[in-house]
Amino acid sequence: MMENLWFTEGNFITRKFVFNEEAIAILKDMTKGEVVTTPTRTVAISAFIWKCSMAASRAIQGTLKPSIVVQVVKMRSKGKLTTLDGSIGNVFWLASALSNPAETGTELSTLVELMSQSIAAIDDEYMRSVQGEQGFEAIAEHLNQLELLFSFEKPDIFAFTSWINTHFDKLDFGWGQPCSWAILGKAGQFGNLTILVETKYGKGIEAWITLDETRMYALQKDHEFLNFASPDLQISSLYF
Repeated sequence: MMENLWFTEGNFITRKFVFNEEAIAILKDMTKGEVVTTPTRTVAISAFIWKCSMAASRAIQGTLKPSIVVQVVKMRSKGKLTTLDGSIGNVFWLASALSNPAETGTELSTLVELMSQSIAAIDDEYMRSVQGEQGFEAIAEHLNQLELLFSFEKPDIFAFTSWINTHFDKLDFGWGQPCSWAILGKAGQFGNLTILVETKYGKGIEAWITLDETRMYALQKDHEFLNFASPDLQISSLYF
């Protein structure tokens, strides 16, 4: 399952794009709908990048394929986890949603609804189920559903995680706080992943997007995408 999720073959490239405060406000207004009337900035930006990534795939493949979005959900913020008493570090789970453009289209409000509903499904009831006597069975069932979803007509898969409010810019190991930071390192073929983090100054958001070379090239030529996202030309290409 994990191989299908993001460890895939290909040459991947990471680029940094910046969404300023004005662009975020416009996107939040564009992505709201009847179901999700006040989308968060994280979901609004993620849905926009998801839509543009699907458009990049269409430019390459000539058709819109079914697409799955996977979001990293921080479990500690979802309630008390008795099974984690005494543990340290991050604890996360995966919320997934499927978009079949032939049936649902690629309207931003629809994508936001899909993403928001998948996160909302990891609620208090679900948290209780994974901690009870049937916890293993509940987790296994969730993984089986993901496996079934990923096998659906060989879909494109895009993953998102938010590092907003982690305050990396305030880390100080004795020689002061960093003036900037970057996502570096080679950890395998880790592709189709977007990491969101707040800008050091102002109220913008940085999107560190990793895609295969052909999709990234198409994304960087997408005028709709560039109307909201500004590429950081000072950050060189990172290949995986």
